Amino acid sequence: MNVDSRNLVIEADGLAKSFGEFRAVDGLHLEIQRGEVFGFLGHNGAGKTTTVRLLNGALEQTSGAVRVLGMDPQVDGPALRRRTGVLTENPSLEERLTGFENLRIFADLYGVPARTAEERVHELLHRFDLLEAGGQYVNTYSKGMKQRLALARALIHDPELLFLDEPTSGLDPVAARNVHELIEHMTASREHTVFLCTHNLTEAQLLCDRVAVLEHGRVLALGSPAELTHKYSAGAQLEMEISKESIGKAIEILEEIPQIHINQTADILLQITGAARTDIPGLIKILTRADVNLYRVQPVEPTLQDVYFALHRNNNMERPQ
Repeated sequence: MNVDSRNLVIEADGLAKSFGEFRAVDGLHLEIQRGEVFGFLGHNGAGKTTTVRLLNGALEQTSGAVRVLGMDPQVDGPALRRRTGVLTENPSLEERLTGFENLRIFADLYGVPARTAEERVHELLHRFDLLEAGGQYVNTYSKGMKQRLALARALIHDPELLFLDEPTSGLDPVAARNVHELIEHMTASREHTVFLCTHNLTEAQLLCDRVAVLEHGRVLALGSPAELTHKYSAGAQLEMEISKESIGKAIEILEEIPQIHINQTADILLQITGAARTDIPGLIKILTRADVNLYRVQPVEPTLQDVYFALHRNNNMERPQ
């Protein structure tokens, strides 16, 4: 995806944040365009939440520069936060109030006109299947219901930039799919932008236009899921279905090829990694000439999970002990 500098909603240049000796965010460079679903991937403690706080002006950076929606978060924090929505991983809700009351309070705080607010509250409760529970106290809600209410709260003022931290955590598959559809709907017109913090790599691959892989506050890789899987996947991946009588012979032959790694996933299934794409026809010839009965040879497309673990492994190998 080509980034149009005239249409940027987030610009970070060398953004860093330290807490004493600990460097939580370390020289972050980001350019995020209006209408993107941008994935921020990393393990717990990688710096995702600290970055969101910096981008919203809730924390002051130690060094570097940042602009969000054309504003400096430190100078224009209140004005910026009126145009952004944030769903934190552990949302704080007013549990002694009802779902209706939680949303009405936030509509008022964001200055949503009363008539619009009433319509918006009902629309969001309906969208997240909470309309019947809207009059109940939040302390009676399940974890999934609270997560859905928190997401509704983040959307109450129709923000143009939405920060989502693990938005489907605790949701059942149907509710998670509803969140995915919401994100796709919001960004379809390219008027809204979603900054998605997650360690759900399948979700990121499904939803994101581009992703950044974060570790120890540093971006290890940035690009579209397709670009990253092409760049960082460790050679071709194949699944071979082989007759039970031939499986031992096949393993013996493949183990003689240095770059090949074999994982037997079932009695007659082998998963092969490490071969270049151009090596595949030769591998098949070697096996068939040795009278190995191949029932099926199927390429397995690399995923963001493969990329993530490859980057994590390489970074740990390069990091001084």
